[in-house]
Amino acid sequence: MTSITVTKGPTFKSDLSPAIQQIMAESSPLTTHVLNATDGVPAARMALSLHRLDSKLMIWAMLSVGTTNQDGRCPGLINQETFTPGMYKLRFETGSYWEGLDQPSFYPYVEVVFTISEPEQRFHIPLLMSRFSYSTYRGS
Repeated sequence: MTSITVTKGPTFKSDLSPAIQQIMAESSPLTTHVLNATDGVPAARMALSLHRLDSKLMIWAMLSVGTTNQDGRCPGLINQETFTPGMYKLRFETGSYWEGLDQPSFYPYVEVVFTISEPEQRFHIPLLMSRFSYSTYRGS
């Protein structure tokens, strides 16, 4: 009889080594970086999800979920083959993040909706946030 040893792998993408995270980030045409402006630090361990709008049904389809690493980044959101023209949104679970720091916040989540017409380009969507405000822009 053959025995199989099962080892527990990483629970979150943020649990992967920095080298593997860097490879995943470089292969993803879409990246993000979340900064906690209140404390002046990256927003580590924040849950987020990526969605694409189905233009026929007009509903959002979830493509991936992740958690930011210690640098506030979430590598490997989507691969180049899956990244096609259309409308996307990144949903950041800001309320849960602040709750985990025992701090109240105004926004339970932040959704950044954007349109991709040239998927061969690279897109960076940063989120700068405090407990009562946020801003974002298209980075490169």
